[in-house]
Amino acid sequence: MSLTAVLVVMLAAVLIGAFGIRFSRTTSDFYVASRTVSPLWNASAIGGEYLSAASFLGIAGLILSFGVDMLWLPVGWTGGYLVLLVLVSAPLRRSGAYTLPDFAEARLESMTVRRTASVLVVLIGGLYLMPQFQSAGLVLRTITGAPVWVGGLLVAVVVAVNVLSGGMRSITFVQAFQYWLKLTALAVPLVFLLLAWRADGAPAVSAADALTWQTPLGGVREYGLYSTYSLILATFLGTMGLPHVLVRFYTNPDGRAARRTTLVVLSLLGAFYLLPTVYGWLGRMYAPDLVRTDTVVLTLPARMIGGTLGDLLTALVTAGAFAAFLSTSSGLTVSVAGVIAQDLLKGGVRSFRIATLMAVAVPLALALWARALPVADVVGLAFAVAASSFCPLLVLGIWWRRLSTTGALAGLFVGGGLACAAVLVTIVGGPASGLAGALLAQPAAWTVPIAFAVMVAVSFLTPHRVPPGTARTMVRLHTPENLDLDRGDWRPRSS
Repeated sequence: MSLTAVLVVMLAAVLIGAFGIRFSRTTSDFYVASRTVSPLWNASAIGGEYLSAASFLGIAGLILSFGVDMLWLPVGWTGGYLVLLVLVSAPLRRSGAYTLPDFAEARLESMTVRRTASVLVVLIGGLYLMPQFQSAGLVLRTITGAPVWVGGLLVAVVVAVNVLSGGMRSITFVQAFQYWLKLTALAVPLVFLLLAWRADGAPAVSAADALTWQTPLGGVREYGLYSTYSLILATFLGTMGLPHVLVRFYTNPDGRAARRTTLVVLSLLGAFYLLPTVYGWLGRMYAPDLVRTDTVVLTLPARMIGGTLGDLLTALVTAGAFAAFLSTSSGLTVSVAGVIAQDLLKGGVRSFRIATLMAVAVPLALALWARALPVADVVGLAFAVAASSFCPLLVLGIWWRRLSTTGALAGLFVGGGLACAAVLVTIVGGPASGLAGALLAQPAAWTVPIAFAVMVAVSFLTPHRVPPGTARTMVRLHTPENLDLDRGDWRPRSS
């Protein structure tokens, strides 16, 4: 039954993506859906791609393992959009760029900065794609006993077909549908689980677990206070640096629509993140023995309800999990393929399609080879890299005129390099113990301040490297579209 649900979700994704082919005729359609996506439609698509395996499975698993200190994950992932709303969304849309490297080149007038940003986009995208493929394999093995690589391969094939067929236009339709599917897939079973919990006498969390649930900044992890604050910093600041999130704001018609989109996203994410938290709480009572805690969402319907109804609810949750893998992987693939096509290949639709195959194949191979860490932990590392590289570039690039080309490059190399090194050590060698292990597992608390400090300090030392067109670019970023001012790309309006 669960396997049938997986196949239905994949078939629906392909059919909806095929529907989008009818509207995908130009290069702009493939990259940014011709910048015509409405706020509600775009917000649903953002919710679809942003709510990844880490959100659908990982939060509940971490709450089951470590208690309420993991609630900072959904708080940070949602709060990151508030920072994005205030600092980035409208100016980024007004930049007129297709990708993050486009923005970096336009603001700093440097191909070197653009190439560096391109490398970081590919690294962050690959790091985010890996746990999607690994989780797909874990879920399929849980419900069918199939080898782990099968689930990842299925997701990769469906994502490649969708992106190859219609680019951003097709993916927008698919992701908007998948947000509402994921919300339904968690909400409907949860109603029955809470009824079963009530019928069971409404038991509370055991006394042995009570202390963990009362110390949100301590938990059971070593150096829990540091890890929690570092996690908060990574999630709040890393959201604005995720390439698959930012590319969505290029699809809005204007800056005002970009801000409205962000407000709707905050509401959609807030509603969703209430649900996996309750699953983790129920797991502390009904599934404390799970070894792979990421499967708690899939396990609870069978344990608490059982029978045919339990199987049906498990199938629905499984369908939602695969929707999470597909939607997030699709958004990441579009953003990474766009960068590869423009910066490594010749551009255009054909190059975009070749880049799509590259963007899917390499992370899939790495996912099958790399150590399987908890999915939310790996995604947290991707946030740390984004917060340590693109966050300083965007904030200073949008709001500080004195940012120099040399300062931006130095900050990207130092902040992004240190965060990438910490990620590499953690993934290859596994989580370490002691203070060094905590610093490497949650590097944002020290890599983000270093990145900002290096960008600012080097920019002060190299004032002659401030781009000559900075004043024009800043006017373009901060002038509302309905004002007839020369923002650097002004054209006479037709009467």
